[in-house]
Amino acid sequence: MEFTEQQIKTIIEDHKNRLMKDRLKYEQIKDTEDFKIKNRQRSKEYYKNNKDKKALLYLENKEFLKARNSYYYYSKRDKMDIFIDKFPDRYELMKKKGYFKDESDINILF
Repeated sequence: MEFTEQQIKTIIEDHKNRLMKDRLKYEQIKDTEDFKIKNRQRSKEYYKNNKDKKALLYLENKEFLKARNSYYYYSKRDKMDIFIDKFPDRYELMKKKGYFKDESDINILF
């Protein structure tokens, strides 16, 4: 389906206007007590329905999260050589996941 330049401009303008209207509507109702109560209830329901998914996601990424936290700890203290020597498995895991683009990313911190 081909659109002319005028149709494209009209579609973009309509989209911008809709976004502005939605934003103004949100700004008007965000501080009302009714909105706050409904929003809290919605977030509680979401939490209840997705608690298992979040736990599963954590368990799947547990080792990577440990590795990343160790990396941050040692990089803040400029001790990356100790990190690499002490935790070669964590370092390899981070490389495998693509956390470092290349070797120069890790060497900058030395």
